[in-house]
Amino acid sequence: MKTWIRWAALSGVPTMSLRMLARRGEPLAQLLTDPDARENPYPFGARIRAEGRVVRTPYILASADHEVCRNILRDKNFGATPLEAIDLPAPLKRLIRATDLRLASPVEPPSMLMVDPPEHTRYRKLVAGAFTPRAVGRLRDRVREVTEELLDGLAGRENADLIGDFALLLPIAVISEILGIPAAKRDDMLEYGNAGSPLLDITISWPQFRSAVAALRDSQDFLVGHIARIRRAPGDDILSDLATGGELTDRELLATATLIAGAGFETTVNLLGNGIMLLRDHPDQLAALRAEPARWPGAIEEMLRYDSPVQMTTRTALCDSEIAGERIRAGETVALLLGSANRDPAAFLDPDTFDITRSNARDHLSFGSGVHSCLGASLARIEGAIALQALYDRYPDLRHTGPATRRGLVNLRGYQSIPVTTGAARHAALG
Repeated sequence: MKTWIRWAALSGVPTMSLRMLARRGEPLAQLLTDPDARENPYPFGARIRAEGRVVRTPYILASADHEVCRNILRDKNFGATPLEAIDLPAPLKRLIRATDLRLASPVEPPSMLMVDPPEHTRYRKLVAGAFTPRAVGRLRDRVREVTEELLDGLAGRENADLIGDFALLLPIAVISEILGIPAAKRDDMLEYGNAGSPLLDITISWPQFRSAVAALRDSQDFLVGHIARIRRAPGDDILSDLATGGELTDRELLATATLIAGAGFETTVNLLGNGIMLLRDHPDQLAALRAEPARWPGAIEEMLRYDSPVQMTTRTALCDSEIAGERIRAGETVALLLGSANRDPAAFLDPDTFDITRSNARDHLSFGSGVHSCLGASLARIEGAIALQALYDRYPDLRHTGPATRRGLVNLRGYQSIPVTTGAARHAALG
């Protein structure tokens, strides 16, 4: 009952209100609740952008303007939006406080996503060592090895799924090694991540919420045991450093591990799935990549821009501010529509065209910006470029055999399955 009440306060009642507003034509509410927006959110974002650079809705401010979103992400006058900062009716806020599940959720403090400096600075400094260019560079060979192993397993498959058999398995293998998680436990981590990821979404059903909370509990139980094991026998990984360093409380350590585990594969699996479908729908672009493989890094940036794995985030004003002529009071929250901002014609020429030669594709906001920019962005880029190039090099006759299915989430934009037949592998060296 406690879990249901929490879902009702966090998602159930707000979603009902959003659906009422959507029926009245409010564009942000439509973006968050309309089934058509799950398939293609960008026309909805364009409508919001057409209304103004910062749009005031009945419950929140919103922007799909690239410059506004970038500036707010970098502005020290705006901070993260933990649950207590959300502008909800007082009775709902009391229910949320009363139903704290005492879980290390990535969307609640002390998660790095939900705190501001100086706490955020302390957490980020401790974790950053695992994601420096040098550290990520050392992982490059391991990404190639895992990619090759997974592609070997796809050879001759008539009914392969490029999500379940490939896109999910690569990032979970890499992030497990970063966290010192044994290979035998990767399937468990994958199950926890898949079931728990809807918590990063905005409007989720009661069954989704119940499953996500159960997965978070199981993940927390596993991580508590894993942390105890590595304290007894530390390894050469970031979690061993954090667990033995004594600079984080147990709750902070658990929240950090949970966030790294989830964020470490969410962006990458969505990037891979979105990229595969974009290349299916744009065979001329795939042909250009085969003719000029040096274009793969730029293609990854365009995939991130054109169909962002994470569609939105929020920031809350820490003091009275003015953005693009709109007065924003302290405590007000702005929904930053990152995916739609990446389609802003003021920032990108012909933004609704997928073009791997786009010169400023890297200006996208898919990894955020400012102090909360994604720590694993470099790793996700490397995984995307190596995995996709290798996939099409090894399987030039790859054929899609059925409709791909979306995940059915608003904020995390990706695919649940992409059925293909691979044919025989061409054993080319991975570059």
